[in-house]
Amino acid sequence: MSKRRGSRRGSSAGLPGGANPMAMLQKMQQDMAEAQESLEQETVEVTVGGGAIRVVITGHQRVQAVEINPEVIDTDDEEWLNDLQDLLVAAVNQAIEQSQAMAAERMERITGGLGNIPGLGGLLG
Repeated sequence: MSKRRGSRRGSSAGLPGGANPMAMLQKMQQDMAEAQESLEQETVEVTVGGGAIRVVITGHQRVQAVEINPEVIDTDDEEWLNDLQDLLVAAVNQAIEQSQAMAAERMERITGGLGNIPGLGGLLG
């Protein structure tokens, strides 16, 4: 058995422009960390029930505000009181879904679908 010399390990052969794969991964990790930090500050706003309820949530799925517009809600009507809970649940769930979509889109911009490359085993996703 002969030993292979000149192994391609660590080589940039086959990559566009001779790019260093480790440098590319490190840059991607840095970009992802920066995106995560910015998502903590970015918000999504959802309004339901014709303006009855407004929810503001961050890109990290942290609820910042829940506002109930008293002008839209008739507190003397028992049906509104019962529906208020359903509207709150709907608003929070929509806000979470939109926040998750925003975060996923941001990460997809950085990784460019690299999570689908065979051999990476989900390291990027």
